[in-house]
Amino acid sequence: MEFLPQEIIRRKRNGQELTEQEIAFFVDGITNDSISEGQIGAFAMATYFQNMTMNERIALTKGMRDSGTVLNWQSLNLNGPVVDKHSTGGVGDMVSLTLGPIVAACGGYVPMITGRGLGHTGGTLDKFDSIPGYTTVPSNQLFRDTVKELGVAIIGQTGDLAPADKRFYGIRDVTSTVESVPLITASILAKKLAAGLDALVMDVKTGNGAFMSELPQAQELAHSIVHVANGAGVKTSALITDMDQLLAASAGNAVEMVDAVKYLRNELDNPRLHEVTVALAAEMLTITGLADNEMHAREKVNQVLVNGQAAELFGKMVAKLGGPTDFVENYQHYLPNAKIVRPVYATESGIITQINTRNVGLSVVELGGGRRRADDKINYAVGLSDVLTLGSQVDLQTPVATIHADSEDDFARANEMLQQAISIGLDMPSMNDEVLDIIREDG
Repeated sequence: MEFLPQEIIRRKRNGQELTEQEIAFFVDGITNDSISEGQIGAFAMATYFQNMTMNERIALTKGMRDSGTVLNWQSLNLNGPVVDKHSTGGVGDMVSLTLGPIVAACGGYVPMITGRGLGHTGGTLDKFDSIPGYTTVPSNQLFRDTVKELGVAIIGQTGDLAPADKRFYGIRDVTSTVESVPLITASILAKKLAAGLDALVMDVKTGNGAFMSELPQAQELAHSIVHVANGAGVKTSALITDMDQLLAASAGNAVEMVDAVKYLRNELDNPRLHEVTVALAAEMLTITGLADNEMHAREKVNQVLVNGQAAELFGKMVAKLGGPTDFVENYQHYLPNAKIVRPVYATESGIITQINTRNVGLSVVELGGGRRRADDKINYAVGLSDVLTLGSQVDLQTPVATIHADSEDDFARANEMLQQAISIGLDMPSMNDEVLDIIREDG
């Protein structure tokens, strides 16, 4: 059916509910360039101010999902559910690196199609790019073979998955319409649902290092994603997790990969990271029926960590996708090292009362470990490690973090940003739980 793009824009501008057919027509126009950038920008602005009903959000998500290839795993006759996790982005959030192999070791199949970092948040794909030889964009056949054989493959998005989203997001970015819950919902889910999932668990971050800095905002987005994804036929739930400080003790690419391997090898004691990882894995196992309940799921997760199965699968995945065959055993021989690795000391005695997590992330960008623009090159060796947590007791001899830099100038700039991002006082701060809320379809 033929519609006029300007009439669809007018109806949305006036607060009317669009039909599934109107939305499908508009998404087709975004994909095939028959609708102009100006019209797409106007539609985004109208949606930003007038919002969308849940039915409209479902129609937009399905339309963008179907704008390109939708993966199908049925021909592989997998003997378990296809499940994935998606995070809205944080600092020191290396959960995806370990979560895929953990869930695979528990019987799930995890085709994790992930992205690169932009702004103050790190990207999972950039962390894997720090491993020599690892192919983040394998052939479709290698991707499918890896998922079938090992249960997990962590790769980058190919151009034929949800192409409508790529064009739409680019226009939203330059028209100040990114911060729209319906459009964020459709953008996230179009790509994830194109991966042919049976189930999805969202990690929606909130706090001063998150895109949704306030809890009510994060809850609104989580409810929208859970409702829309289930409406589009994929069983989905969401955890809202704290990002008022780094999740891991490191931020960067190779430095986070080191901590991920240490975690899988049971050599890293980080309670915050462990709780979020186990909580997300447990939700993935219970939502798919791989575990009877949360307690059973947590037992399974801890078992594959302790017995080394998750670490073994991670190593096999790295090798299958072109990386070293002994990466887990000898990661320090393969990951790049920065020229300068030096601690930063507290400037006064007291307790760490606040961490501006966003600015900590930006200090990694300043070092060259992140991007200001999508086409920026990354230095995989630089970043931060051993970052202290809120409530830590410090004095002038206490390192608050270690900076991995490529030059003295880079070190000095990152040092200054880091000192400004960490507040030291006398009173113990109130600290959030790692998991603040769980949103499920029946909730």
